Amino acid sequence: MGSTHSIPTFDHDASFNAYVAQPVGTPKAAIIVIQEIFGVNEGIRRKCDGWAALGYLAVAPDLFWRIKPGIELDPDVEAELQEAFGYFGQYDPNDGVKDIEATIRAIRSGVGGLEGVAKVGAVGYCLGGKLAYMVAARTDVDASVGYYGVMIDQMLNESHAIAQPLMLHIPTADHLVGPEAQATIHAGLDDHPKVTLHDYEGLDHGFAAEMGNRRNDAGAELADGRTAAFFAEHLA
Repeated sequence: MGSTHSIPTFDHDASFNAYVAQPVGTPKAAIIVIQEIFGVNEGIRRKCDGWAALGYLAVAPDLFWRIKPGIELDPDVEAELQEAFGYFGQYDPNDGVKDIEATIRAIRSGVGGLEGVAKVGAVGYCLGGKLAYMVAARTDVDASVGYYGVMIDQMLNESHAIAQPLMLHIPTADHLVGPEAQATIHAGLDDHPKVTLHDYEGLDHGFAAEMGNRRNDAGAELADGRTAAFFAEHLA
């Protein structure tokens, strides 16, 4: 369904690729799909295609381009899982925020062959969930959603800067974000007027993956339904 577009970096000294899925007709808004540590793989492309089917322009930037462009890994293959953790260890999420901000700008201005769309949301998974939180605090994105974001408990000092709606999906049995971290997130964000938190009892990290061993159908459908309603409300 989609195609590859080139997005200029914020300072225009380089560019990176993004998978773009176009809706039929004029987009109702745009959604940036922020990758996990596995790159813009088939699962992320399916997420984009799903948003395009709902009428959104969907864009998934290749955030690991500085390390190795075009990474596509399968979390169910142990060697590829370990490779992904290696990339995560090298990655600077501050670069990710810059690249997502450049993507927001490209979408709004119609750069790189994109159709100019004013309202832009972002949804991310794992590393992308962390970046969704950072983007909510550091950019003018119109709405953000994070699924099982890692290390958010360590960045709550940025929560005062969140000016647009943010939703976070938190599986309570997340083996990468433990109970103490989850409690810290709730203590820091439960009363934030722009933040909505949803817990998923007994579910683990990756439960909303499009495919593979991590997916939990019921949990994914519940969270994805909430995300769709959230974007329909805030990107209308």
